[in-house]
Amino acid sequence: MPPPSSNNNTDGYDIVLRLLIGVLAIVVPLSHLAWLSGNITAHLTGGAWARYQPTDALLHPKQVWPGAGETSLLIGARIVPVVLFLALGARAALLWARHKNRSGGRKKITDMAKARDIEPLMAKAITDKARSLRPSLKNSKHIEAKDTGILLGNLQGSRHEVRMGFEDVAVAIMAPRSGKTTSLAIPSMLDAPGPVLLTSNKAAGDAFTTAYEARAQAGAIWTMDPQQIAHAAREMWWNPLATAKSLDGAGRLAGHFLAASVDASQQGDFWSKAGSNILSQLLLAAALDERPITDIMQWLAFPADRTPLDILRDHDFAAVAAQLKGTVEGPPETRDGIYETARQYAAALLNSEIAAWVTPQKDAAEFRPADFVTSTDTLFLLSKDGGGGASALIAACADSVMRAATAQAERAGGRLDPPMLAILDEAANVCKISDLPDLYSHLGSRGIIPITILQSYRQGQKVWGDAGMDAMWSASTVKVIGSGIDDPDFADKLSRLIGDHDVETTSTSHSDSGKSTSVSMRQERILPADAIRALPKGTALCFATGMRAAMLDLRPWYREPGAEELSAASGRASKAITDRAVAKHAPTQSDFGTAA
Repeated sequence: MPPPSSNNNTDGYDIVLRLLIGVLAIVVPLSHLAWLSGNITAHLTGGAWARYQPTDALLHPKQVWPGAGETSLLIGARIVPVVLFLALGARAALLWARHKNRSGGRKKITDMAKARDIEPLMAKAITDKARSLRPSLKNSKHIEAKDTGILLGNLQGSRHEVRMGFEDVAVAIMAPRSGKTTSLAIPSMLDAPGPVLLTSNKAAGDAFTTAYEARAQAGAIWTMDPQQIAHAAREMWWNPLATAKSLDGAGRLAGHFLAASVDASQQGDFWSKAGSNILSQLLLAAALDERPITDIMQWLAFPADRTPLDILRDHDFAAVAAQLKGTVEGPPETRDGIYETARQYAAALLNSEIAAWVTPQKDAAEFRPADFVTSTDTLFLLSKDGGGGASALIAACADSVMRAATAQAERAGGRLDPPMLAILDEAANVCKISDLPDLYSHLGSRGIIPITILQSYRQGQKVWGDAGMDAMWSASTVKVIGSGIDDPDFADKLSRLIGDHDVETTSTSHSDSGKSTSVSMRQERILPADAIRALPKGTALCFATGMRAAMLDLRPWYREPGAEELSAASGRASKAITDRAVAKHAPTQSDFGTAA
């Protein structure tokens, strides 16, 4: 008969060990409380202070304080220590419960990145990096945290702040109501040291209202609201043709109208390409002749109008004029189809209220991107989902700002200081910049920090295609994944990126000789796909280039210092929106007619 396994009595040993630890956890603090309380009692009753002997104080108090009375020993060395012990235990339990409530009852996920694993995103490294990236900070003795990088959150279960630096570019994939605005967009805007660009499809109760007053203290506020989401007064206008005086510039502007109207999968067909080409040729002619952009609608309505042909020839664009002439004089069915496609792309320009934001206005200031990127101003670009041509103008304006920032960075030696923050919230709905994935490869090195916020990975694929979204994902040096990921393929991809860890498996078998226990190791996912789908609100995954994935506790603005003031400011801004909406739609005398 083989000898019994050495692990036969493991369970019994574990029970004994746990009992021993439990007894020590009670006896050690209780004996020290008895010694301390007994000495205090003895001192108050005129006795001497006993030497350090906590065990005897608990078990044999009469030997420790021989001159003390029975009643004083009962109270000082028995009742008071027990009461204090129970009170301290209750207090500890209460603090633990509060800690769990503050963290939302979230379970800390082990085997994710520790502080040492993401050291480049920690305070010291980020501060050192900021000194090297921003000449204005080089000789500063103390640098505020907000000047070193953009806060993403705290490393889960700790006070370590995790920040992306001012050379990083980010993509955030977060479902609605998962903290993308409250924990990422708004805090980033509030702390931004330079100009800020925000695109959004909401106003009341969102980043627009929350950050408006705070950003107004940093610089001027520019609001482009062609579809009246915030019912903002038109106090600015922007000329989209300012950068369309070259064929490339006109082509980029036409591309924004195309992207706003057609998904990436359909942009390569004949009619889409032909309509975009006609649009770019007409935009070029309008820009060269310094006409308002709305003039192209007249040319689209009457293809036989020779004005754009003459303008292109007069400005030495004979080849472009020849292409336009060939389309105009081509088969009527083809020509009409191409022109109708172009008319649909630019249809928003027929709306006089929208067109007023992009045509010269005597009563409004002109927004100049080149001036904006050297300021600390804020630009709010608001558009509705599926806004068609209106969202095309939003995308075109955002693109012109980033291009102006790139040019300014080159003039300034390579980087903007302070950097410019571009928060492209709802980018797949209101800011479809076709080559945004390509821009990601160099914007960070220019001091232009884009944060593209999407609701899902597939949403990005719909706008930029599979290759484009993959390119943006790969070029992003920081990726933030919030709760609400319901795409199983994407969740599994994230799980594989996080990696595996060794898990100890214990198996027990029974035989005639007794019980035996064996231990083996196996690998399993640190965070399986179903756990990623079930990420609780208030947490996020952070993937940074060259570092392990980290779990973050998000820091929403309403839990930070100054939240009351921001909340009050947001309330005032939301009320102002409501008041403007009511005033705009208030009935007039003519609405009621005249009495009979």
